[in-house]
Order: sequence, then C-alpha cells, then structure tokens
Amino acid sequence: MLKILVVDDTPSARELIANYLRKRGHEVIEANNGKEALAKAIDNLPDIVVTDIVMPEMNGFELCRSLKKNPVTKNSRIVVCTSKNQSIDRLWGMKQGADIYLTKPFTEEQIIEAVKSVTT
Repeated sequence: MLKILVVDDTPSARELIANYLRKRGHEVIEANNGKEALAKAIDNLPDIVVTDIVMPEMNGFELCRSLKKNPVTKNSRIVVCTSKNQSIDRLWGMKQGADIYLTKPFTEEQIIEAVKSVTT
C-alpha cells in the first residue's frame, strides 16, 4: 500500500482520483491547492503526489519545484494530471520535477498505471 497525496482544486476531480486509488488499497491524503499540498507532504511524507497544475495560491508547477527543493520531500514521485495539454506544458512539467504527465480527461486505468510506473 502506498501513501498518495492527491491535489486538485476541483472537488469532483480530486475525489474521483482519490476513489480510484483507495479502491486499489492505497492510503490517500487530499489537498485543495499547492500550498496546502506542500504542508501536507512535509507532514505526511507521501510516496507519490498526484497534482493538477491550474490551482489557486500555488500552482502545480510551483508545487513540483517546492517538493523537489525540500530535503524532506525531494524523493517524492510526482504524477501531474491536468487539462494543460500542450507540448510546452508537458515539457515544462517534466523540467519542474514531474515523473509522469497525464492530461484530462483520463481513465481509471491511466491513473493506476501512472502510479504503478513511478513505483517500479
């Protein structure tokens, strides 16, 4: 079982991802934005962070950078799950520390496969 932090400012999207992961037996922590997620990541040390990009207070790119810079969270694996689907967004996300970059809409299988691929 993995500890996974799911970050999205849209409650329905966050809950959908969280439910997919809980069905597979993972422990899920939820956050509404990057700022809240960073604090929860430091407190809970998740194995994986699944994050949106477009959020208030701290966006997903900023969250990726902050997680990778912090000695406590620098080894967290990051899955970006966003509606930003341009090639430049994907490139920028990977440069900020994302391990996987998924675009919305996504399937349950895509989320589960992304989590599996960053843990093997």
